[in-house]
Amino acid sequence: NLKSWARKRQHEELYSQSYAEVGVLFASMPNFSDFYSEETVNNQGLECLRFLNEVISDFDALLELPKFQDIIKIKTIGSTYMAASGLNPSRKVKPEDPIEVRWAHLSLLVEFAFELKKALQSINEQSFNHFVLKMGINHGPITAGVIGARKPHYDIWGNSVNVASRMESTGKAGCIQVTEETCAILQNFGYIFEQRGLVSVKGKGQLMTYYLIGKGVVGNVNPAYSTMETVKEEEEEEELAASDQQALLATHEQS
Repeated sequence: NLKSWARKRQHEELYSQSYAEVGVLFASMPNFSDFYSEETVNNQGLECLRFLNEVISDFDALLELPKFQDIIKIKTIGSTYMAASGLNPSRKVKPEDPIEVRWAHLSLLVEFAFELKKALQSINEQSFNHFVLKMGINHGPITAGVIGARKPHYDIWGNSVNVASRMESTGKAGCIQVTEETCAILQNFGYIFEQRGLVSVKGKGQLMTYYLIGKGVVGNVNPAYSTMETVKEEEEEEELAASDQQALLATHEQS
């Protein structure tokens, strides 16, 4: 089991390992910081902490589903959830294998992103909140390893991680943003996209990016998979300008 393997490695000697084909997901709640500020005034942020714990716990529970066994949670950074696919050391995939075989785990990472959205919607209905997720997905080579001596933890690094972080931070609330290369792979699995335009990515210049609209079903988009939500323009501008999000992800913005 991938998750038990990761936990076991955390308690063994420090190590690092390279992977050539990994999917990386960042998912954040951009309006959570405002909620935290309001709740802090009222009750020292205890309600905020309780809510965030409920959200993260429900996200974690999804990873226990058999279909998501090849997806691993990397960490949470504030209200940002980071996960990856393709890190199973026992994966037997060759470069000459079809895209549908090599990148099946990336398609599952997208399905996991859809489930995160559904889980948050369910929590919103129960708690009368209106949080939405802003997500970014990228793929490529990474380095994984255990860092720290007193409190070792598993983490991943590399340009692929940095770009995934930028796909999230420059995206739009309610949407999943991907690079052109990731879009090309996922189209093989029936996903439908709309072009967003050029986005500035540190160390990479201008990248053409796309928003994931949904999954095609007999020539149409299945509304159950739709990721587009209406968000007020002023809210989007405030979210994209928020500096605290960039500070939280600073470690993944450095090359």
